[in-house]
Amino acid sequence: MLGARLASYLMVISVDSKSLIGRRFSDSKVQEDIKLWPFKVIKGRSDTLKIVVTYNGEQISSMILGKMKETAEAYLGKVVKNAVITVPSYFNDSQRQATKDAGTIARLNVIRMINEPTAAAIAYGLDNESDIFGKINVLVFDLGGGTFDVSVMTIEKGGIFEVKVVAGDTHLGGEDFDNRLVDHCVLEFKRRWNKDLSGNQRAIGRLRFACEKAKRILSYATWTSVELDGLYEQIDFSMKFTRAKFEELNMGLFNKCIETLEKCLSDAKMKKSCVEQVILVGGSTRIPKVQHMLRDFFMAKSYARV
Repeated sequence: MLGARLASYLMVISVDSKSLIGRRFSDSKVQEDIKLWPFKVIKGRSDTLKIVVTYNGEQISSMILGKMKETAEAYLGKVVKNAVITVPSYFNDSQRQATKDAGTIARLNVIRMINEPTAAAIAYGLDNESDIFGKINVLVFDLGGGTFDVSVMTIEKGGIFEVKVVAGDTHLGGEDFDNRLVDHCVLEFKRRWNKDLSGNQRAIGRLRFACEKAKRILSYATWTSVELDGLYEQIDFSMKFTRAKFEELNMGLFNKCIETLEKCLSDAKMKKSCVEQVILVGGSTRIPKVQHMLRDFFMAKSYARV
């Protein structure tokens, strides 16, 4: 069993480690993000990344896979040895190899790695097999916690899948939306008390957790507040966020998603009117503004969630 303290670390790190895997410490994006992470990252051999969490000498990704293996075995009632792991379509060779190595450490035989949008389309095709006649064009919009993928593919009756084009960003997702809220709060804290808390990892960690919670609430409520007692130097912090303010802070990132979507369709040489089904994947597709922008783009196209 994982200890309570370790479990709390994993909740914070699990999303971030996905965008970290296979990257180098000197990567400019990594250096930017280090300032916002509540956990410590150090440079390892050959410019690799190391997250400072010690537990039986294992790596974070392998621990997560190991826990998933335990959950699967408890559900199935038998030992699980083989695994198919899904990864973002824009993962490079280094990131894919790092993921496979993590599976090996978790005592799993990784027989295949499938791009996440492809896995979503397969799940959709299997669940709706009786409703598919001939060939249909499907667009998978996968916006998760740390990565963004969009794919255009065709599904034929009988379970035939063909990927036409993939596009995406391995550093765009829910954590980036959280960071915009965190940055706004840090600036507001400095404006009110003329104190910079950005260098305090504990304060930033608490703030990130509260901002992520606020983001989730704003998916079904029009406003919420971030309230933290003794956030920094015993100063209490409270701030109201409306859904409109959240959208304003993140509009640049939302627009980037739509630009990637347009590029994917352009590369596929396909008009948006030719897309017959849009499949939404990932927790960040629950954000109302993302859904509204997709509806406006496709003019109320049919949607499915997997």
